[in-house]
Amino acid sequence: MRFDTSRGVPAADLLATMDARELAELFRRYGEEPFAGRIARVIVEARAAGPVETAEQLAALVVRAVPTPRGRRTHPATRVFQALRIAVNDELGALEAGLAASLLLLRPAGRLVVLSYHSLEDRIVKRFIATEQKGCVCPPEVPVCICGRKPNLRALGKSRTPSADEIRANPRSRSARLRGAERVAA
Repeated sequence: MRFDTSRGVPAADLLATMDARELAELFRRYGEEPFAGRIARVIVEARAAGPVETAEQLAALVVRAVPTPRGRRTHPATRVFQALRIAVNDELGALEAGLAASLLLLRPAGRLVVLSYHSLEDRIVKRFIATEQKGCVCPPEVPVCICGRKPNLRALGKSRTPSADEIRANPRSRSARLRGAERVAA
């Protein structure tokens, strides 16, 4: 699951060393998994018989722990795999660093376009653009601006989602969100 195998901790190590509480927190924070506690307990119980070493083993444990309604569009383990991938690659930290670096690279009237694939990423992008659109950040009790902060970005409309035709042609695009902003002249 690591994009760069020379850095970070393998997902198998996380699954082998974290206790049920830590695993549940990881699945909740990075996977927004509603059955995080139940899944974590099943994983910890399964470790007594041997390590969870393959994606197939993990997926089977999640299926065993989670009720799966008929007609579900995604596999029950999707959020767990997302959480592990985000954790081992520090994806959210990399996104925040990339957004901050974009301000150093964008020229006035330059466009920033960000494609996100889940709500955690989308929330970070949305907040970044909203924060960079603000000017003065002085406390309300200060009668005159003393911070001198100017807006850095101007949002370019609302987020965009793929059309039904695009989703049919590329099912993986179903969760994509596109947000854009323009660099404000200094």
